[in-house]
Parts: sequence; C-alpha cells; structure tokens
Amino acid sequence: MSKQNGQYDNGAYGKRNSKKRYVTYRKAPKKKSLQPPKVKESVRIAFLGGMNEIGKNMTLYDYKESMFIVDCGLAFPDADLPGVDIVIPDFTYVEENADKIRGIVITHGHEDHIGGLAYLLQKVNIPIYATKLTIGLIKGKLEEHGLLGSSKLIELKPRDNITLGDFNIELIHVNHSIPDAVGLAIRCAAGTIIQTGDFKIDTTPVDGDMIDLTRFADFGKKGVLALLSDSTNAERPGYTTSERSVGDSFELLFRKAKNKRIVVATFASNIHRIQQIMDVAKSMDRKVAVIGRSLENLVNVGSELGYLNVPNGLLIDINSIRNYPDDKLLIITTGSQGEPMSALTKMAFGEHRKVSVTPNDYVIISATPIPGNEKMVGNVVNELMKHGVEVIYEKMYDVHVSGHACQEELKLMLGLTNPKYFIPVHGEQKHLQKHALLAEAMGIAKENIYIGTIGDRIELSADGIKPLEGVTSGEVYVDGLGVGDVGNIVLNDRKKLSKDGLVIIVATIDRESGYIVSGPDVVSRGFVYVKENEDLMSAAKALAYEIISDSYDKRYHDWNSLKSLLREDISKLMYEKTKRSPMVLPILMEI
Repeated sequence: MSKQNGQYDNGAYGKRNSKKRYVTYRKAPKKKSLQPPKVKESVRIAFLGGMNEIGKNMTLYDYKESMFIVDCGLAFPDADLPGVDIVIPDFTYVEENADKIRGIVITHGHEDHIGGLAYLLQKVNIPIYATKLTIGLIKGKLEEHGLLGSSKLIELKPRDNITLGDFNIELIHVNHSIPDAVGLAIRCAAGTIIQTGDFKIDTTPVDGDMIDLTRFADFGKKGVLALLSDSTNAERPGYTTSERSVGDSFELLFRKAKNKRIVVATFASNIHRIQQIMDVAKSMDRKVAVIGRSLENLVNVGSELGYLNVPNGLLIDINSIRNYPDDKLLIITTGSQGEPMSALTKMAFGEHRKVSVTPNDYVIISATPIPGNEKMVGNVVNELMKHGVEVIYEKMYDVHVSGHACQEELKLMLGLTNPKYFIPVHGEQKHLQKHALLAEAMGIAKENIYIGTIGDRIELSADGIKPLEGVTSGEVYVDGLGVGDVGNIVLNDRKKLSKDGLVIIVATIDRESGYIVSGPDVVSRGFVYVKENEDLMSAAKALAYEIISDSYDKRYHDWNSLKSLLREDISKLMYEKTKRSPMVLPILMEI
C-alpha cells in the first residue's frame, strides 16, 4: 500500500484514512452485457369481415407460426346486388396460409357468424370449435352441403381452454339473443386479447345464466393487451332491456287478441323469444304451429339439445291448423323484416299455400326493422291491414329487444377489461366511431384506438399498434350454386336491365353475300310496351337494316364491329326518343 496525502491507497476499490481508521469503497464499473436487448413479442390480426358493415364476421389471428380464425359469417344482399342470394368473405388469404391455420372458433350460432363456414370448408378443411347449440346449428348447414362427414367439430363450454398452436383460447359466457354465445380470451406471449363477440349484459336472462363479468374482470386485473368489442348499439345510450320483458308484453297482447288467431313473426334464431311465445301460448291453451324452414330447423335443434322446452302436445303440424278454432291457435313465422320470400309476406299478399289471413287474425311483428328494410316491412303491414288484420309492430308495444349492448354496457366492458389498446368491431363506420369516442371517454388514449376496415392487418405489441400491408379481402357473391362467378360486370348488367330494360335486335344474314335474309326484328323487354310504341320500333328496325347493309359494304364480314355499331346507334336512337338507355343486344345469325 502506498501513502498519498496522509491516506493509504487500498487499490482501485477502496481507500483507508490512517487517522480515523475506516475504509470507503467506490462501486466497480458495470460490465457491458453481451446479450442483445429483449425484443417485445407481437401478435398480428387480419380483418376479413365484420368491419364497416353488419355481417360476414371473420377475424384471423397470427403469432409466430400459428394462425386461427374467429367466426365465418355471411351477409344478406341489399338492393344493389340483384339476384345475389348471400355474400361471404373472400377466403384467399386463408387459402394462402392453410398450413398455418390450427382451427376456427365460433362465438355463437347466428348466420352472420356461421353462414360462411360451409363455403370455407370446401376450400380449407380445418377443425371447428364451438359450444353445444352452435355446433348443432353448424351440423345442419354442413349436412346440406354434404360436408358433415369430412368435418371435425369439437364441442366446448364456457371457461374451457383450448390450445391452437402458440395460442391459448378461453371461452367466456355472454348474453345475446341466442343461447350458448361466448366471448374469447386469446392468450399468447405477446399478451391477452379479449374479443367479446356479440353481447349484452342481461341481469335477468331467460336461460338464467348471466354474462360472466367476473371472468372479464379477472383478465382485466391481470392485464389485457387489446379489446375487440361489439359496436352494433354504440349509438344508443343507456342499457339494453332484458329479453324477459318481452314475455310480459306477449302475455298482455295475447289476452288482447281474445278470440282471434295469433300470428307472431320473429327472427328465426331467437330461441329465447320462441320459448317465451310457447310458454305464454301454453298458459292460454293455444296450440302452436311453426312456419319457415329456418325457424323449423331451429325449433328441432333447440328442443333436441335441450335449449327449448316444448311441452308434449303443444306443437302441431301446419297442415292441421284447419282442425282448430282461431282462438286455440298461434302461428310462429319468419318474415319480421319483410323479406319478399318469407312466410309472412306470402300470407300478406295471398300467396301462401297453407295460411290465408282474415280479419280474425292478430299479427305481432316481434322485431325492429334493420336499417334499409323499413319500406319492405311497411309494405307487409299495409297489405295485412288491407285484409282487415290487426297488426302490432315496431314501438307499439315492447315486443322486441336488442341482443347487443348499449353505451353503458359497452363502457362497463371497457372498465372491467381495462385494455391497453381498443379496436371497435362489428358495426358500420358510424358505430365504430361512436364506440371509439366512448373508449376515449373511459380514458384510453386516442393513439391506442384503432378503427379498421376489411382487409386491414395490424401488429400489436407493448410498443403500440402498427399497421401492416393489407391482405386480399372483399366480398364473394353466392348466386344459386355459383360461388364467386357473379362479378361487377354481371351485376352492372343486372342493374341496367332492372333499370332500363332490354332491346334485342335479331337478324339473319347470308354468310357469303352479307345480305339480310330475315329481319331485322326488334324485341323489347322491360323497356317500352311495343303496341303503344310502334313508331319507335319501326324506326329502330329501319336503322338496324341500314347499319347492317352499310356494314357489309364497308367492313367485309367484321361481325364484332357490326354488333358494336348496332349497339351504339340503336342506343342513341332510344335515348333521343325516350331519354332512357336500355341494354341493346344484337343477335346475328349466319346461314
């Protein structure tokens, strides 16, 4: 040891004062870590449906080398899709990653969540996980498409856990307008994501099982990375009314019907509503007949699996309703949205083969019109009233409650789960935006809220939400047995035909000489009534004859050019005379 300035040097790590006899130490410098900084785990989500729309819900989760899907629904076409039966998601991205997909988890049995499954399984055969009733409804759909034997269906119950690759998923019971609905807690190393599915908070549910708020709160305490929540009723303040309240309204209305025959139109999927209708009918000694294929299927599946209690002797076949007086009958039917092919619409317009309405009928429409369907429902109501039928509809009585959470319930879900990030789903843009504002009011930072659209793909980690390159997505139209063979060109033709009609130019031409052997004849369909527009038809014939004759001299058998000229010039003539532009279809035959 050396002495410096009256002190002893103890080396690099300490000094001792010779007079006071104590040692002081300096901390050794930290060694630099050779380990790279820990990378925060991230999980990716692709939205294939259910964003900026009501219907065809489908979400794909992706972590490391594992993927799984939540729901695969359909949407029903609107007036802009003439002739289309249903609309399903585009499965291209799923097909491209088929080897990574471990399964599909279904939240509940409504068409907008299960309606696309049969079409998906035709392309990618993956296991399906769902609750008992949902599995029962899926089986019926797969059987129709001949896929039941080759499909793997795994039945689960709330609070069950399944492992799909690098994901662990727990089912959480929620209230909705169909039993056995669940939300999902999706866990991986990146964190926990809660997807609520369709839900509301019903403290007095018909089936007696209240939403499992405790489990949502448990996950909230442990930490939730992101919440994906139902936005359908985000514009509605307050709470959604309990389904049980509808039963009280039915009892009141059924008594008011007195000696009349009662007809109730409701959503085919609402087992709780159907149960209450049957319970009140039983108490008033009325027999129940069910009309509508989807409704009959739900009653069969629901009663078979124990979700619908149908007393012996209550149900009768629709063909036997003539054997009972009106005051002993109640008919449950489809058509609450005024659908053109539904049973109620056919009854109203006198087209149903088994049921004819009379002034002694008492009709209850137990549903609120979906936006866009108001006119169709109004037409049915008007037609029923023309027959002297008493009709109860919309807000006249509490004959319908929603299956989706209103603002206070949505805020409660946000508060219980306390997510770092929030993604509103299942709604149009106005619903998503309103739900985002609720989340902001609950204290979630605006930069932690993501409003997406179909085809978006995002990455979630503790560092933030990162938009990624979008995926192939969109709508696939199902028309009869055709899937995806109806595109924009076909739809535009259909719209044009429905708007302005069709004019057909028919002529027979000699192949060698180019002379007109027969015609041209002009046929109108959906454009003008020929007998009242003979001058217009004659002008069109003369113009067609002139075009065909001149074209032979100038274009030497160029039939494509000839048809184009006919379309252009006949269209100009029709617009000049009528200010309408029908589709012009030249049919030229050669002999």
